Amino acid sequence: MENQLTKSTEERTFQYQDSLPSLPVPSLEESLKKYLESVKPFANEEEYKKTEAIVQKFQNGIGKTLQQKLLERAKEKRNWLEEWWLNVAYLDVRIPSQLNVNFVGPASHIEHYWPPKEGTQLERGSINLWHNLTYWQLLRKEKVAVHKVGNTPLDMNQFRMLFSTCKVPGITRDSIVSYFRTESEGRCPSHIAVLCRGRVFVFDAILEGSLITPPEILRQLTYIQKKCHSEPDGPGVAALTSEERTRWAKAREYLIHLNPDNLTMLEKIQSSLLVFSLEDDSPHVTPEDYSQVTAKILTGDPTVRWGDKSYNLVSFSNGVFGCNCDHAPFDAMVIVNISHYVDQKIIETEGRWKGSEKVRDIPLPEELVFTVDEKVLNDINQAKAQYLKQASDLQIVAYAFTPFGKKLTKKVMLHPDTFVQLALQLAYYRLHGRPGCCYETAMTRYFYHGRTETMRSCTVEAVRWCQSMQDPSSTLLEQQHKMLQAFAKHNKLMKDCSAGKGFDRHLLGLLLTAKEEGLPVPELFTDPLFSRSGGGGNFVLSTSLVGYLRVQGVVVPMVHNGYGFFYHIRDDRFVVACTAWKSCPETDAEKLVQLIFRAFHDMMRLVNPAHL
Repeated sequence: MENQLTKSTEERTFQYQDSLPSLPVPSLEESLKKYLESVKPFANEEEYKKTEAIVQKFQNGIGKTLQQKLLERAKEKRNWLEEWWLNVAYLDVRIPSQLNVNFVGPASHIEHYWPPKEGTQLERGSINLWHNLTYWQLLRKEKVAVHKVGNTPLDMNQFRMLFSTCKVPGITRDSIVSYFRTESEGRCPSHIAVLCRGRVFVFDAILEGSLITPPEILRQLTYIQKKCHSEPDGPGVAALTSEERTRWAKAREYLIHLNPDNLTMLEKIQSSLLVFSLEDDSPHVTPEDYSQVTAKILTGDPTVRWGDKSYNLVSFSNGVFGCNCDHAPFDAMVIVNISHYVDQKIIETEGRWKGSEKVRDIPLPEELVFTVDEKVLNDINQAKAQYLKQASDLQIVAYAFTPFGKKLTKKVMLHPDTFVQLALQLAYYRLHGRPGCCYETAMTRYFYHGRTETMRSCTVEAVRWCQSMQDPSSTLLEQQHKMLQAFAKHNKLMKDCSAGKGFDRHLLGLLLTAKEEGLPVPELFTDPLFSRSGGGGNFVLSTSLVGYLRVQGVVVPMVHNGYGFFYHIRDDRFVVACTAWKSCPETDAEKLVQLIFRAFHDMMRLVNPAHL
């Protein structure tokens, strides 16, 4: 994938969309067999027998009917899951999405040409924005390379949602608006929104048919920053996007009712290419420790983020960057792609602009001044208060493990992703004394509009290995044997999930079919073991491999007593970011990460005596 990211090809970005296969519906028998296998680590013999009977009854009864209905749906829709998933996973969710749903990540420019340095925010910001705009143009011209596995193209639809896309709150369900068009499809918006000290500005990125240059962008950013630093702060309407969804929907309706011009301004923000957030903070960051900057990107000033935007590019006072993205329209690989592209361009140009310094006569940025009253200001204060309260409860650590990385794990014939996942299982087992039900993202982009499937990393084999690692009477050979069995199982499950043979989304489809048919919820889904094993979004470990590039990310835990765990893998290191809620007395992200690093060494010792 690495060399596919930036090269321009004759192929068009979206040319294979029509020829991609439809998302398959797995066999009921296979899915239920896999499900039963996945609950074993969390049940005693009696509980397992009870669940086995429930599954059997489901398979021979209502399950058959639901499977038939699902197959009928799949005949009519190229992706039977797409609409359901969007609604259930994102648009129906009522909790504040800015902290709970959005994913964020720090930019790795600090590791080469842009280490933290005061006074560089605007100059670097103008170059960074320009590279982002260049990528936008590549996408408009369909020159972003099609992702492939071997010669098989993957679905690229999510890339349409990167720019000019926004979630809009609704009373019971949100919606997504996307204004992006390719050049062949017609015109699309070309303005950027800049948020600074509670105020909102927009300016166009195109002048006389061409992109404005970094010196021109710098002039616009300088104008905005000077204005905001010499005048009172704005009301911070953006903070409303961090509120509980129904509250935000009502506040938005009131705002529009107050003055129709407010709707015009909201739509300008929604349709903007991206939001550029000018932050006053200067977070600490080193190539080995991204904790503070990651925390600031996730929990920073809510008046300079539009939480519903698909892409907020966050810029700090010390020239450090990151992004904060709404998860509904796309998954992390889209932002990984553009982040890597920008990073490569900064390396190629040594972080400098080497073109013309001439600044054309461009219109000054326009400020969007909302009409607000006492009620709106109260809504904003309430939104800020709930956001800051929740943000202060979040523990975030992001460290690099540097003794070894992908090179050594591949040398000893171990899959690097599985290596990290099993280290996490062992660390959780050591810290909590029990197995941890785990969600790992598997991608289903082989299929039309495919997004993700749940890969359950806590297998029977992984638990047996963890137990042997904690058993003083277990020999090195036994531990090694059990670890290799756990590796083989994990690799097989991941392969199945990517091939459309996972079972979690299938079970969700059966449940939603029952609901749509007005049938009672089948016992399978009310069985305590269903949620204890992670079903219904109850995974204590919510994890994802961000990839093999220099891009990192983070999310909050799925459940209060859980962890959010994102990681990326490089030749010489593993970089991990872990979150936990401070108000949960039993979780500790710092301790878990230290135990993961210990597990890395222990695992390497099992297969590589030279590591002893």
